[in-house]
Amino acid sequence: MTSVPTPIPSRTQYVLDAIKHRILTGQLTPGQSLVETELAAQFGVSKTPVREALKTLAGTGLVVMSQYKGVTVRMADADMAREVYDVRLLLEPEALRRTVARGASLDAARDALARAGTATDTAERSLANREFHRALYLPCGNPLLGRMLDEVRDQAALVSAVAWSADPSWDREAAEHREILRLALDGDADGAANALRAHIASFVRRAFPEPLPEEGPANRPQLTPAEGALHTPAAYLGHWTPR
Repeated sequence: MTSVPTPIPSRTQYVLDAIKHRILTGQLTPGQSLVETELAAQFGVSKTPVREALKTLAGTGLVVMSQYKGVTVRMADADMAREVYDVRLLLEPEALRRTVARGASLDAARDALARAGTATDTAERSLANREFHRALYLPCGNPLLGRMLDEVRDQAALVSAVAWSADPSWDREAAEHREILRLALDGDADGAANALRAHIASFVRRAFPEPLPEEGPANRPQLTPAEGALHTPAAYLGHWTPR
């Protein structure tokens, strides 16, 4: 007999969605403390749904629970960023290639791209960009692959928000998104996958421009653009404050 997941109570889901939105749009910053009593008062609920929401967010990697520091928004450090974008580079282009190859609908991606283009603030644009990427990989035909990418989606958004505050690159990324979608709509599975891979790798290179301390330019091995994007630190990400 197949077990059915227990649904999250509505109040917990409400608090969960609200806290996640604040984290991913920069209203709650990396390292900021999340106090159950304060959040409960803000949302007009008891501490129980807040506590359950924070446990769920800890499971997704957006908050950290510590015996001594309590609950804090996760710091987007260089190690986390490299891990997240390594997964994206490995899996997301292949998922898109499969989406295009099987002729899946890209209407959701088209709609998300349009919303990003008409967004009136960075929070709205960020959320639309996340939906654009998800609409490219979710119809890939492999639910497990889609779930794996969903698992790193929020962490990738946290890293992106930090990087965008330091170096806004919305217009460039919007142009890259349009080209990815054009290739996908043309049925060019390999071209769309390659464009998406270049898009992700170029973002990493801009976000993490400095070489590792032990690697001077003369001693650094020659890597492909996608590989090279994963070997530079961004320690400044842990000290970001949104503008």
